[in-house]
This record gives sequence, structure tokens and C-alpha cells, in this order.
Amino acid sequence: MEPEKMSAESEESPTKQVVLKQDITSELKGDEYAYLDATGFTSELFKIELRGLPKYYGIGELKKLLNVKMKLSTNKIKIMKPGSPFIFICFRNQEDREAAIKALDGYKWKGKELSAFEAKPAADPLVRRRKEAATTEGEPINVKRRTVEASSTSLAYLPYEQQLKQKQSEMENVLQKFGKELWSLIPTLRSYVENQRQKHGGLPCALESIRPSPMQDGYRNKCEFSIGKDAEGVKRVGFRVGSYSNGFLEVESIEHLKHIPNCMKQTVALFEQFVQTSSFDVYSAETYQGYFRQLTVRMSHATGQVMVIVGVHLQSLSEDEQKMMKAAILECLISDAGKKAGICSIYFEVIQKRQQGQHTNPLEHLYGDTHIEDKILGLTFRISPGAFFQINTPAAELLYQCAIDVAAPDKNTTILDICCGTGTIGLCFARHCKQVFGVDIVEQAIKDAEYNAERNGVENCKFFAGNSDDLIVSLLRQANVIPEQQETLIAIVDPPRAGLHIRSITQLRNARGLNKLVYVSCSPQSAIKNWIDLMRPCSKQLRGNAFVAKKAIAVDLFPHTPHTELVILFEREAESKPELVAEHAAGDEGN
Repeated sequence: MEPEKMSAESEESPTKQVVLKQDITSELKGDEYAYLDATGFTSELFKIELRGLPKYYGIGELKKLLNVKMKLSTNKIKIMKPGSPFIFICFRNQEDREAAIKALDGYKWKGKELSAFEAKPAADPLVRRRKEAATTEGEPINVKRRTVEASSTSLAYLPYEQQLKQKQSEMENVLQKFGKELWSLIPTLRSYVENQRQKHGGLPCALESIRPSPMQDGYRNKCEFSIGKDAEGVKRVGFRVGSYSNGFLEVESIEHLKHIPNCMKQTVALFEQFVQTSSFDVYSAETYQGYFRQLTVRMSHATGQVMVIVGVHLQSLSEDEQKMMKAAILECLISDAGKKAGICSIYFEVIQKRQQGQHTNPLEHLYGDTHIEDKILGLTFRISPGAFFQINTPAAELLYQCAIDVAAPDKNTTILDICCGTGTIGLCFARHCKQVFGVDIVEQAIKDAEYNAERNGVENCKFFAGNSDDLIVSLLRQANVIPEQQETLIAIVDPPRAGLHIRSITQLRNARGLNKLVYVSCSPQSAIKNWIDLMRPCSKQLRGNAFVAKKAIAVDLFPHTPHTELVILFEREAESKPELVAEHAAGDEGN
């Protein structure tokens, strides 16, 4: 467990904080706890352990309980592993910790009684690993150094056809697991699952052949590069080959990685040369000193534009020193070499300890365009510094076309785009349907989506900022689908890696007229619970008829890596069938 980066100011008085640190470090002797005496603030000082958690809960649901309902000022939640019955919660000061223990200890949530008590700070894993290395006169126990190639492109050693076979096999394994959990958790579906397995080679639905990426090398349009030192102490801009928790902080060159385009490699080489000669040092996660911390590079395959975001830890730099740093960055990046790499937009990001409710770091536009543009399926999309955009643009076209093909909308179809981001999927659907309603929790993404609709002359799309859990019912009312007039409603779901909250699944299950749902997952293993909830029998909570998984298609957006996108078409059962609907199944596990 990595100790907090101590960059924010304490809310305690300096004297009181020093006393607290002395009390703790007097109990916890040794170098592993020396970081608690470092200058600055760490929430490891004010940590609690929470036990007795229910088996099924979402992290967003837990945060809402703690911060909204109970009004506790949490700083960080540390989950040991999915499904763990205990977690650690960090706070900014002793008063907040004491208030949390008082409120949580004995509190009943989801039928479970919670227990809360003070937890000791975690030992510094970097120091612990180095002690292990010194003891064994070699590498830390159970830790093996990996190359940057193995860390970031672990399948690059295989011919691309072999990579595709391996990914197709992995998606088969995911669907087999999906089928096993359906069979285990929902007894009323066992005969249905067995029938599907016989029809589809042991899978609960049909799986088509994986769609290969049109571009296998140099496809990434965004990379976040670390700035640090390699094993020899040379300043580097590249990828970290280890982590704080396993005792390795080295940053290695990305020059030979297959998935990074040449314009990014040129930009990285240029900035690496700059930091090696700069009077401003690179940031160290071990000492909490230094300035240059991260370099984010975005590029457009359509235009060749390159956006650079320089992430800096300001420490105590004066205004004049900050101006000097920014001027030096500009001198480097808008040089002839920078122009040759395609750099047309430069931002300055202040990396700092985020305050409660703050989701992004402050950004300052230093030079050039404020956005870059890329194209998908003939549409132009603007990309802001923090916008989500599929990292493989040519393969994203293939992904969205697969979603359109399996959904098969017509001019009487309304599309409900859940987690719409900057509107890429919804706008690609717009020409094939009557109207699109999109929702996303990120307000800036919705502004980008509205701009993208106007930029492309698309008039049948509306986008709304907010939590899909709260807005789906409202969007359904606006859609006003009338099945008797042959109007149809299709939901497109493209959630973050963790999947959708059960409230969103419930709203979709209960939506009248919604008979098709296309689920796009970048982390299929994590999405299995959502898929199961879509197929659960009717109950007091899930009133609408169950959906059924009909077809799955894997799309390779990430050549040379083990990751794969999976598209699954779910269709609503038009009539209640004994094997799919168990009326009022109040005892159904998980509801």
C-alpha cells in the first residue's frame, strides 16, 4: 500500500500535527515509518478500518453513503480486494476520524452491522522491499523486475494472428464464467443455460470471431508518460516498470514499444532531453521532492495534431520561478523539433493533492490550439485535454460499427446512450435512428458532446449532464416511445471499467419499450455482474422482463496487450417464459 504523497497542507495546526506524528512514530519504530515525519500531510495518520461490509456493494454506493448520507469527510478509500469484508478509510484530521468511528461503529447497512476502529499507518512498501533485498542479497522476495516491453506490451512477442487467437480464447473463458455464474446464482435459468451451451459450444450465447484492429503498430492516440530516473539514475520520460508497492520506481525508455506512434516518440525524446538539462529536477515519489512528474501526449490520426500536457509538482516555487519554468517548456516544445513532431497545443498541469469534490488538476493553456480534432465514421470530434476518447481511433470505428450492426436501429428507433462521454457512439448512431439521448456524469464531456453535434450538423441528439442512476427515468419520459406506432427504444451502455451501478441496471430493466440493450465493455471480467443482473428473473425490484444475451463480438482495440473490448447484444424476452421469469422471486440472490 503506497503511502500518501505528502503535498497538501494539513488542516491541523503545525504544532498539533508534529505531536501526533511523534506519538505515532514513537510506537512504530523503523525506517518503514520514517515517511510519517516527512514535511507535509499524510492521511495515513488518520486512518480507520471498517469491517462487516456486505458481500455485494459498489464503491460509488459506499462513497455516497459515507460522504453524502452520513456527511463524513473522507479523503481516500482503500479496498484490499474485490469482495473484501473490510476496507481502510483515510481522513484529513483527527476530528474527522473520530466523527467517522462514532457514526460508523454499529451502523447497519444492507442488513450488516459495521464495526469501525482506528488503524495504524501502513509501512512504507518501498523501504520494506529494499530491506528484503538487502537481507537476501538480491531482488526483493517474490518480486521480479519486468522490462518496459513486458509491462506495457506483453503480447508483442507473438505474431498478430496468434494474439487474436489468444484474445478470442480469453473472451470464450469470460463467457464461460458468465454462464457458470448464471447457472449457480439463478437456479430458474439452469435449463436455459444448458440449452445455450449445447447450441454455442459451451457458451451462454453466440460469440463471433474477433475483429482485428486495422492498425496494429503506433495506434495509441493518448499516452501518459512518467518522468523519473532509470536504474542508472539517468532522467527519463517513459513508462514506470514497477510500482512503489513492489519497491521499484525506475522509469524506462519507450523508444522500442510497438504501440506508440512516432510523433509521440519524437515528443518524448525532445522533452527527455529538456529535463536532463533543466535546472528543475524530476519528481521523486520516495523523497517527495522535484518538479517534473508526468507528460501526457494526445495525437490525431486524422490531422497529425499533437497536444502536450506537462504535469508539474510545484513544491514552493515562486511566481517568477514558475514563469521561468513555463518559458523554458515553451522554448523546448515549440522549437523546430517540436513543430516537426506536430506539436500544436501545450498545457501546464499542476499536480497536487486533490481537495474533497475536486476531480481534476488545474490546467493552464500555454500555447496554440485549445483542442485537437479526430474523425470516426466520417464525423469530426474535438478532443479537450481531459476528454475520454477511444485510444485506437481506427479500431474505434470498427467497434462503433459493430454496435450499430448488432443494434440494427431504424428511423423509428430512439437510442439511449448511457455513459455517453463526448458523444462519439451516440453521434455515430444518429444517422441510423430517429433520435439520441445521451447522459454522462462529467459536465465537460457533455459540453464537448454538444459541440460535436453542432460541429457535425447533427440535430437529432440531446445530451444531459448528471448521474445515469438519477436521469434514466427522465430521459425515458423525454423519449416518449410509443410501441403501438412501431417505435422502438435501444440502450447503448459503455460504462467505465467497474460497470454500471445496480440502480442504473434496475432503471433499464424497468424501462417500458426498451427491448434491446448493447453493452460495450472494456473490462469484460468486471462486467459479468451487470450481465447477470440484466438476466435475473422478475422481482419486486426488477419488474421488467429479463434480458437475454444473444450475441457477443470481441474487438481488438489494444494490439500487443492482453486487453480486449467486448460487445454483447441483450434482447428482452417478449413473453414470460418459465425458464426466464420467476414471478416475485423475492428470494433471488443479489436483489
